Amino acid sequence: MADIQGSPGAPRAGRVAVLVSRFNEMVTNLLLEGARACLREHKVPDGKVDVVWVPGAFELPVAAEVAAASGRYTVIVALGCVIRGETAHFEYVAGEAARGLANVSIAHRVSVGFGVLTTETLEQAMARAGGRGGNKGYEATEAALTTAAVLSQLTGAAPRD
Repeated sequence: MADIQGSPGAPRAGRVAVLVSRFNEMVTNLLLEGARACLREHKVPDGKVDVVWVPGAFELPVAAEVAAASGRYTVIVALGCVIRGETAHFEYVAGEAARGLANVSIAHRVSVGFGVLTTETLEQAMARAGGRGGNKGYEATEAALTTAAVLSQLTGAAPRD
């Protein structure tokens, strides 16, 4: 029996789309730095990475849908930050972003890294974007690369370029 597990040290990613929310850009820029560091560490050439900015976290699923439907990407990473306010807006945006990104991943059988922070405060967001909580952009990218390797192994397909 073969042991199937993605190896973060040797990802088999083809093209990578990194989708980044402009809302809370001070945080998402740090998440993007983490994603780029992960891609460099895993030797994904810059020429195989497309960074695309969207207005907010709510728009990440539709951008991911278009990227996945294009057939160009084996890895999609969604980076955003939703900070709780005084209204129910937080629940709608965070929940729909998560649901939409999961739906894209399942419908297209493509690895989608979930790097959308959902925090109570800006301080919590900053801690998770390179502070004491690590960098969730890096972590989402590493998870997406590993999942792409697993999917490739399961299907026996080589990654698309």
